[in-house]
Parts: sequence; structure tokens; C-alpha cells
Amino acid sequence: MLGVMGCFSTSTEDEDSRLKKDANKRIEKQLQKDKQVYRATHRLLLLGAGESGKSTIVKQMRILHVNGFSSDEKTQKVEDIKKNIRDAILTITGALSTLNPPIALENPGNQFRVDYIQDVASQPDFDYPSEFYEHTEALWKDGGVQTCYERSNEYQLIDCAKYFLDKVHTCKQPDYTPTEQDILRCRVLTSGIFETKFAVDKVNFHMFDVGGQRDERRKWIQCFNDVTAIIFVTACSSYNLVLREDPSQNRLKESLELFKSIWNNRWLRTISVILFLNKQDLLAEKVLTGKSKIEDYFPDFQRYAIPPDVTEAGENENVTRAKYFIRDEFLRISTASGDGRHYCYPHFTCAVDTENIRRVFNDCRDIIQRMHLRQYELL
Repeated sequence: MLGVMGCFSTSTEDEDSRLKKDANKRIEKQLQKDKQVYRATHRLLLLGAGESGKSTIVKQMRILHVNGFSSDEKTQKVEDIKKNIRDAILTITGALSTLNPPIALENPGNQFRVDYIQDVASQPDFDYPSEFYEHTEALWKDGGVQTCYERSNEYQLIDCAKYFLDKVHTCKQPDYTPTEQDILRCRVLTSGIFETKFAVDKVNFHMFDVGGQRDERRKWIQCFNDVTAIIFVTACSSYNLVLREDPSQNRLKESLELFKSIWNNRWLRTISVILFLNKQDLLAEKVLTGKSKIEDYFPDFQRYAIPPDVTEAGENENVTRAKYFIRDEFLRISTASGDGRHYCYPHFTCAVDTENIRRVFNDCRDIIQRMHLRQYELL
């Protein structure tokens, strides 16, 4: 009897052992597969100072490679767009009296509208009644408010202010659905780390978007592991602006210092940087208006000459000179050190222009592929 029991016991143990081995094999196989997928994925880390356009680049990847935005997502954006309109008119009308010298309304009869915006629309539980839009549209037509907007480099104003204030009539409609361009222009502060996954020609990309304000940057270190490439985004048009979080620091100078610290970071010495010289549309606008001169903020610009190999057909020479000067300020940092272990690849971008980003990202794909091969020592 004992012998028979022993047999049963052995066969049960054998069965258990076989099941464990099978489970082990399955786990090993899955781990191997996961490792292959992980190694085949290009991880791109978007870095740059606050309001440089990083999140807009991510939105473009969704439009270009992830079927854009669902109708639910578009509906959710309406609230953010209303908030952008409110922030814009609140900020501009608030600056009328704080600027030096202050600005008077062209039509003094509009003062009650300014009072409404400052006292009522500024409340946290504001629900955007029709009178808000009526006051906003009337104020935006006022010559004094327009003059105040033109001096917006003297205070903090979101980039999309003019875009949405010009569209209040459309945005206030009860059946308003944002266009892709509206979603691209809409400004929401990024806090934390957001991952976007997409595939291009069967190649997997993971793009990490992180907050750019100073107090967000300590979170960046979490993303440094196994990065294929860094896309550093800078707002070229910010040469005459100061930081939201530090009014004593010029935004473009902050961006240059941040680029330098990333370029020389000991954890990133072998990671190449794709440099997106962003907001070219706003840079061109500022240069052509001629009100804020780059040399007032960057004295070296006075002596700068466009490199002889540069040809930008049909572009105003002053615009070409401005954009290449800013490019060369960044390249000066990357060429000063690097030991041939990592490289900087500059591109002129306009993050709200889908065709521009499609073309630039296609140009970058070969570079990213090469970096990926080098990352796993296949090149």
C-alpha cells in the first residue's frame, strides 16, 4: 500500500515540476519578447524651458501618427480654450494700469467692461456667461487694449492670446467644436511626465513630455534611463521675454543655460540632441515689426553675419540673420565640448504647423535610427 502511495506522490511531484517548468518557459519567452520590443522602441525625451512648445510637438505626433483627437477629447478642450480667452483678456486689461507708462482706454466708456473682467471674470468658479464674451470682444477692439497687447513683452502673456481673442465669436457658440489648430494653440501648463506612444513605418516611438518650469525639472532625472535621443525645444521668439517664474531672467538666456546643463550632464554624455529652434513664425513677426531689437538683449547680434553657406530663398534677410544667430548660440555650446560622443542636430520649427513638423520629424527619423543602433552597439 505504501508503495502505491509513493508512486502517486512521485507522479504528482513530476506533474508539478512539469507545470512549473512550462510556466517558467512561458515567462522566459515573454521576458525575451518584452526585451526585444523594449530594445526596438525609440525613446525620445522632450526637454526645454517652460512654454517652449514641447506639448505642442506631442499633439502634432498624435495628429500625424495616432489618428488625432476623438470628439470627446475635443469637447474636453473647450473648457481649456475658454480659460485661455479669460486669462488673455484678464492679463492684458490688468496690465493697462501696471505698465510704465500706463495705457488709457481709447474709449473711456469701456471702463465698466474692464471692471467686470477684473472683478467678476477673475473669480475661481466663473461660468462664462454671454456678457463675458460681449465685454471681451468690445475690449479687444479698443485701441488702448491693442496698444497694451503690443507691449506684451513687458508682462507675462500666453502666446495664443491673439489667436483666441480674434476667435471669440466662434468659441462662444454653444455648439463650438475646436479644430485641430485650436487644440494645437491651446495652452495648458504641463505638470509631471506624460508618455505618448506611436509607430511610424512599424517602428515604435515613446515620447516623454515633461514640465519645463524650474520647479518641474527635478523630475527629469527619472526619464534619463535608456533614452535614444533628446529633443530640446527652445522658443526663438522669447529673446525679449522674461521667465514667468523669475522676472529677472531672460527666457532665451535661460534656455541656453538649460541646454548647456543638459549637454554637459554626466548621465547624458553619449545621448545626442535634436534641437528644435521653435516658434519661427513668432520670431519672424517680431523681427519684421522691428519694435524689439535682438541686439538690445544679445549685444553680439550686432556683429553677427549670416554664414556664407546659408541660402533661404524668399526669406527676409533680417529674419534669416536672426534665426541663424540663435542657432549658432546653441551650436557654440555643443561644439565647445562633446568629445565626439554625442552630436547636436538643429532644425527650424513651427510647432503649430503640422506640415512643418511632419517634414522635420521625417528628417530626424534617420538620425534617431542611427542613435538607436549606436545605443545598443550595433553601429
